[in-house]
Amino acid sequence: MKKNNLTYESSGVNIKAADNFVKYISSLSKKRRKINNYQNIGGFGSITNIPKKLKNPKLVASTDGVGTKIEIANELKKFNTIGIDLVAMCVNDLIVQGAKPLIFLDYISINKVDLKKLKQIIKGIIKGCKISNCELVGGETAEMPGTYSKGKFDLAGFSVGVVDKNKILDKKKIKKNDLILAVPSNGMHSNGYSLVRHILKKNKINLKRNKFLKKELIKPTKIYVTEILNLINKNLIKGCANITGGGIKDNIERILPSYLSANISLNNIKPSSIFKWIYDQGITEKEMIKTFNCGVGFCIIVRPKNLKKIKKYFSKNFQPYFIGKITNGKKNVDLNGKIKW
Repeated sequence: MKKNNLTYESSGVNIKAADNFVKYISSLSKKRRKINNYQNIGGFGSITNIPKKLKNPKLVASTDGVGTKIEIANELKKFNTIGIDLVAMCVNDLIVQGAKPLIFLDYISINKVDLKKLKQIIKGIIKGCKISNCELVGGETAEMPGTYSKGKFDLAGFSVGVVDKNKILDKKKIKKNDLILAVPSNGMHSNGYSLVRHILKKNKINLKRNKFLKKELIKPTKIYVTEILNLINKNLIKGCANITGGGIKDNIERILPSYLSANISLNNIKPSSIFKWIYDQGITEKEMIKTFNCGVGFCIIVRPKNLKKIKKYFSKNFQPYFIGKITNGKKNVDLNGKIKW
């Protein structure tokens, strides 16, 4: 059979470009390497030390993506913050168990290696790791022509943290009359973007020309690692919840023991301007609460006596405030009142 000049590159895969990207990541990660002395980037697997100070260390793992917020980044051609979102969506779940994030790995799939775009994405990931005080130790970049249309890509993240057994935030620690505090979000974080994009399309809104939406919709997800770990180290919280898909009700319910309920006062919630804008587009309050964080990025459950002590661990823009209490009864989250839009 006659041979032709078909190559992997002729099918749309540029291995050389991918290799150059790996070298770029490796050069950046060297500046951040502090957990151990292993050269992980570019290897087949990643090696990490488990902290020695922990008497009974337990590993906690989390994986997530950023959903259709990617399409907002594509439309605005702004890729330097979407990596922060990716890290945030993973590490904010780890700290719910009380774990300190140790390592992070990313998976980027794209139609064609675009070094300029990928470098911006990875800078965001490294910044997110810096904020979280963890290390980017590896990942995968998959060039997949034919799977994604021109300019399209997807992101996934994977993080591992560690917690001493006696510091795990167990449901059993939550008691009747504990307070539920809301920690403000930094906007939409990375949830509800499909609905917002539907609103933009339906109303023929040009995102690039709308200064308010252009700023709000690309804001990176707030990372709560430093604040929450400080509270855990000081034994100031009983439990916490990352408010992502499913909103306040579903995410608080996930951390309640079967014999306790939560009573939330919606009129105490302080929605930021982006949620007021979404609500004004004709979305019902019920749908808002189910789909978005509505200004509450994280919830913490505390003893009443610790309320004042907790506030000093948060900056001015992210001060926790009271929204509810833990009550007796079969596991449920009761929402009372209405949000003041």
